[in-house]
Amino acid sequence: MIRNFQESRRHASDLLDFIDASPSPWHAAATLRGRLLAHGFAELREQDGWAVEPLGRYFVMRGDSSIIAFAVGSEPVAEAGFRIVGAHTDSPGLRLKPKAAHLAVGHLRLGVEVYGGPILATFADRDLSLAGRVSVKGPCGIETRLVRLGQPLLRLPNLAIHMNRQVNEDGLKFNRQTELGLLMGRSEVLTMPSDALGRSLAVEAGCEPADLLGFELNVYDTQVGAFWGADGEFIAASRIDNLSSCHAGLCALLAAESGRHTSVLACFDHEEVGSESAVGAGGTFLGDTLQRIVHGQIPDVSAYPRSIARSFLVSADAAHAVHPNFPNAYEPLHAIVVNAGPAIKLNANQRYATDGLSEARFRVICEMAGVPCQTYVHRSDLACGSTIGPISAARLGLSTVDCGCPMWAMHSIRESAGAYDAQWFADALRVCLSLDRLP
Repeated sequence: MIRNFQESRRHASDLLDFIDASPSPWHAAATLRGRLLAHGFAELREQDGWAVEPLGRYFVMRGDSSIIAFAVGSEPVAEAGFRIVGAHTDSPGLRLKPKAAHLAVGHLRLGVEVYGGPILATFADRDLSLAGRVSVKGPCGIETRLVRLGQPLLRLPNLAIHMNRQVNEDGLKFNRQTELGLLMGRSEVLTMPSDALGRSLAVEAGCEPADLLGFELNVYDTQVGAFWGADGEFIAASRIDNLSSCHAGLCALLAAESGRHTSVLACFDHEEVGSESAVGAGGTFLGDTLQRIVHGQIPDVSAYPRSIARSFLVSADAAHAVHPNFPNAYEPLHAIVVNAGPAIKLNANQRYATDGLSEARFRVICEMAGVPCQTYVHRSDLACGSTIGPISAARLGLSTVDCGCPMWAMHSIRESAGAYDAQWFADALRVCLSLDRLP
């Protein structure tokens, strides 16, 4: 199936802009918030009472890094159900330790912890910097502020091959405790190692260094996203897993047709570390939000389970495209291809939540959207990753399909995907969020 490349390129370019604006999960949620506000969505707060109106458009945040947006239908959810797209705002990588700055053989280093399962070797010899949120003393108490140090500030230089002769045979490996320190400067220009980091953060946060109370900082690559390939048919960026799905879900929600049902986009933090947190899919955020929508319409104990029984969740997360250099790493009858449409992901051991009915539903949805569809199954002799799909399905009792765009180098600091697939996926999700009646 061929689509208009210029249309796809515009969509993929917007995706790259979205990713570049979101170097941390806190920034990703803020980027989503900004776009929702620009399209007329009203912000709610969990600690307040809600007055949710039919055909109203709202969103709510938790912990600055998870966000749920919803467009209310014309009928009570107990009668029409939810159409939900779920994704995650976090990506694997490196996070600064609380006492990060220290001296090592005449140089200032920043200590990091590994977050999730990144390909550590890909962080070497990159132009790195820091982004996240800081807590500061404000005039009315503790405030959290987003920070992003835009210039290349840090580096993880490779050890020369003359000192690591077997690197090409054994692969590049880093000891997580002793060899991942990020170089920031020379020690002779510093009186206290923590001063340089504190000054940089204070300037970015608009406060005095003494007012900094704490930080949560993500290491990110300052190189922006780009098109590549003979015809520019591929994209490369950090955090394609899974900001590409957040972007597709947002585009779908903004473009979806209003109807009887209520459409929802839920983007969670902490998927890469298991989702078991207050802001993760394993927490109460989605269930709390859905219940408040339902009980604001019908204060009946049966209304919420009736709503869930009429609902459908698309767990949107990236999928493993077949790698031409490593074809034996894939299940031969279920290898999926970049720029051939989103893939439905299945696993008999429930690492993905797809079952026969939800698979069939998503196939029909893709057909309605004019979007090609693929099927992914992991090799039986390799451990399969998972998503928010099984967690949300089990917590809420939701019919769920796991699916996503094919990509290469998942969990690398520089991932790749197809420029066509981004819009195909958004189109399919738009149709899903527009359906008053499930297939």
